[in-house]
Amino acid sequence: MEILSSCKDAIRTCLESRSFSVAHLYTNEFPRNGAIHIHDNYEINFSVSGGKQFLIDRHVYPIQPGDIFFINQYESHFPAQADGQPHERIVLSVFPEYLNELSSSDTDLNCCFSMRSEGVGHRLSLTEEEQKQFLQYIRRLSALQGYGTDLLEKALFTELMVYLNQLFLRQADQNAQFCTRNEQFTSQTNQILSFIDSNLQAELTIELLSQKFFLSPSYLCRIFKAATGTTINKYISAKRISRAKLLLGTGHSVSETAELCGFRDYSNFLKTFSKTVGMTPKKYAQCSS
Repeated sequence: MEILSSCKDAIRTCLESRSFSVAHLYTNEFPRNGAIHIHDNYEINFSVSGGKQFLIDRHVYPIQPGDIFFINQYESHFPAQADGQPHERIVLSVFPEYLNELSSSDTDLNCCFSMRSEGVGHRLSLTEEEQKQFLQYIRRLSALQGYGTDLLEKALFTELMVYLNQLFLRQADQNAQFCTRNEQFTSQTNQILSFIDSNLQAELTIELLSQKFFLSPSYLCRIFKAATGTTINKYISAKRISRAKLLLGTGHSVSETAELCGFRDYSNFLKTFSKTVGMTPKKYAQCSS
């Protein structure tokens, strides 16, 4: 498979293929003003050179060579330049539904992205031997070509995700059965997520969702946070901003975008978008055209 040289290309390829992509990067493509961004795919960020800091959902992580960061599609993040030097890293963009398809009832490959309980964060520090093993997977993926490439990519990627989750669970001192799926719990959460995604233009509140799914507000918030690693309000905001970026990039006006994304207050849309993306909606539309 092709190893890309741009994070933006990796994200686009991942979303278009609805599977995964790999990029080998040496520079930070994102704005230097501390802009935090959110996108619709998972991200595995492996630091080759270190020398930066990662800001993820207001948590600051110093980055050392061999660190891996697991970021889900709800978590805002920004790699902050710490020393003015290029930051070499390998980034895997993963389509969430693709990872669900590869998972089984006994093995949830989402663990490294969804486990955010006390003492379990985003970072995994690899030993030298583990770093060699990770890089070997990347080299094997990059060498694939010809007959059967699609099946071999899928098999090798599945093996890589099992390996990373094993390391993540071991380092977090968690029992693998903690991630075994509860069918009723998963079904409830997926229904809530589907409803939110289909009704971003409408008014969405915890109270409304509570009534819709006949759940108490406290229980609703608890199962949602356990399943996604984020709160309902943060998820709604992230999805609305993600949709806003898509609409602005396809020619919609700022006012149309605000309305289609469920922002009742235009000034609130401008403030939220600018804070999340790092630039105004108008400027983002100009950069995307």
